[in-house]
Amino acid sequence: MTTWSPDQAKALLRRLFDAAVEAAQPSHCVPPFLPQRPAGRLIVIGAGKASAAMAQAVEQHWDGPLEGLVVTRYGHGVPCRHIEIVEAAHPVPDAAGHAAAGRILAMVQNLQPDDLVLCLISGGGSSLLALPAPGVTLEDKQAVNRALLASGASITEMNCVRRHLSAVKGGRLAAACHPARVVTLLISDVPGDDPVNVASGPTVADPTTCADALAILARYGIEVPANVRQVLESGQGESVKPGDPRLARCETHIIATPRMALDAAANAAREAGMPAYILGDDIEGESRDVGKVLAAIARHAARHGQPVAPPCLLLSGGETTVTVRGEGRGGRNVEFLLSLAIALQGEPGIHAVAGDTDGVDGREEIAGAFIAPDTLARAWAAGLHPGEHLERNDGHGFFEALNDTLVSGPTLTNVNDFRAILVAPDER
Repeated sequence: MTTWSPDQAKALLRRLFDAAVEAAQPSHCVPPFLPQRPAGRLIVIGAGKASAAMAQAVEQHWDGPLEGLVVTRYGHGVPCRHIEIVEAAHPVPDAAGHAAAGRILAMVQNLQPDDLVLCLISGGGSSLLALPAPGVTLEDKQAVNRALLASGASITEMNCVRRHLSAVKGGRLAAACHPARVVTLLISDVPGDDPVNVASGPTVADPTTCADALAILARYGIEVPANVRQVLESGQGESVKPGDPRLARCETHIIATPRMALDAAANAAREAGMPAYILGDDIEGESRDVGKVLAAIARHAARHGQPVAPPCLLLSGGETTVTVRGEGRGGRNVEFLLSLAIALQGEPGIHAVAGDTDGVDGREEIAGAFIAPDTLARAWAAGLHPGEHLERNDGHGFFEALNDTLVSGPTLTNVNDFRAILVAPDER
């Protein structure tokens, strides 16, 4: 059985991460879904970490006049000729995102039936398209966002609350476009690929209610200002529901998904002569708990050849969560890896990578990190205490000290987290 050095394993794992990201690039997945030219105007709007690259792909493949505005995360903008690109904050909204959302909403007022709105949506749009509902301030939205991010709530739960405190999410943006036709292109970053959860669904109907949002706040013990509670309890924050006639001319296309990225990585692994198995593209839960579970699966494969025989690669995606208890620098992928390394306890022949496909794990300009069988030994030799770093939610500090971070820069796409575990134990 082949012995993998840490450098060889890291190179292979990085190749798989890059293949996953490349499969979701807007330059590949936008052009096949562009609609026919309308009789009237084409207005391009959008929000998300990939929205600027999506807008650029539209311009490169559109043969008629167009205009528009999209908002993306700071550092994720690309040059466009006719579509204005605005950069704003993520994951907590700021004034730039607030202003851009207001301008986008104004842009789609008073359209005609012959007009076409092309909406480009990707992950991150919830904070970037930040126009609070009447009675809610930007400061309110920021406070609620921070509390949700630290609570351990799932992305589905967080977006339910966000929709009911917004003037554009939960189908409201599409309703404002009526009677124009609306075509939405989505790059999904959410488990299950439900369009209502990608950027909190600005152009799709929302079956959830204000009561659901209140229940989520109660579940996680999140206190909100009296005016925010009033918006929810009164029903003023209710979103656009299925069957609303204003959405009759709306269509949605999911053009890239986490599963597509995992399939691309699996193909790259097989081209390198390594069998690859996809465990799931929608894994959720606490990052540290998912780390323990996947450690058990990898260790059982290494020792007993079950559920698959080594050498092999175990791939997975989804969006885990971190309940913030310490003062560390996060994020969810490095927390997963730190938990995985602790659970493996130096198991021979097991290496792993985890990273966010947008290039940013939490609030750091670091996509993720790598682990190897010697990770814990090197940490102890350097005076690091893995368990203490995990308790402080300080995965970034831990992996930076070991020089094991994964740095890609902004990838201009976002199909959620990517995890790969190489199981290739030495002959013992």
